[in-house]
Amino acid sequence: MTPLPPAFLGPPLAHRALHDQAAGRPENARAAFQAAIAAGYGIECDVQLSADGRAMVFHDYDLGRLTPEMGPLRGRSADALSRIPLKDSDEGIPTLADMLALVAGRVALLIEIKDQDGAMGPNIAALEQAVADDLQDYDGPVAVMSFNPHAVAAFGKAAPGIPRGLTTSAYRATDWPTLPEARRAELRAIPDYDRVGASFLSHEAGDLARPRVAELKAEGAAVLCWTIRSPAAEAEARKIADNITFEGYTPVPPPA
Repeated sequence: MTPLPPAFLGPPLAHRALHDQAAGRPENARAAFQAAIAAGYGIECDVQLSADGRAMVFHDYDLGRLTPEMGPLRGRSADALSRIPLKDSDEGIPTLADMLALVAGRVALLIEIKDQDGAMGPNIAALEQAVADDLQDYDGPVAVMSFNPHAVAAFGKAAPGIPRGLTTSAYRATDWPTLPEARRAELRAIPDYDRVGASFLSHEAGDLARPRVAELKAEGAAVLCWTIRSPAAEAEARKIADNITFEGYTPVPPPA
């Protein structure tokens, strides 16, 4: 178990970087990363796998919401994806390697590996290895997490020295309609924390009062949360969480 660096417990983490579509800063775009760095915030971002095995900084499985194209991101090469512009931007979809070079250790970087199995199962490993390969020579505060415990365990085998954690949730049926109830109930109990070598959680903000979160915090887990969208929600979350992931407002107090 590798502890979460202190940088993750200081300035708040900008969700998908400091994005603002109206200002030409789409989610997970270079401009959003640059804005977060300039403001002194940490950055949370997502990675998906390209057809040729590269880690791409992109949240969705499908291209349609965030670009003019349609279809699965995984069906295209990294080079092809780099030429697809993000909506309201002239930027293409970046690789994780691109973003690591941009951040260059200046702020904390929290990377979420999106589930590649489809049901939070064990059909994973290629994306976890791609992320580990990209991080091999990275010098700066970085941590990796996933909703899928199998992904966290696989990343731990590929990069044992990098802090890893679980992204966790209340797993309501309305939020996870394609996930069977039995699997949702299992994940809701957060049974895999020790098994995967986690040192932190990033838990759903509206579910922070869950007894299992308090239990893990008492045992030494760092507790982050997602996603805070107002000062009032931040104040409530900070009663339990050690830090927040935010979007759509300026956190109070401002980052140091």
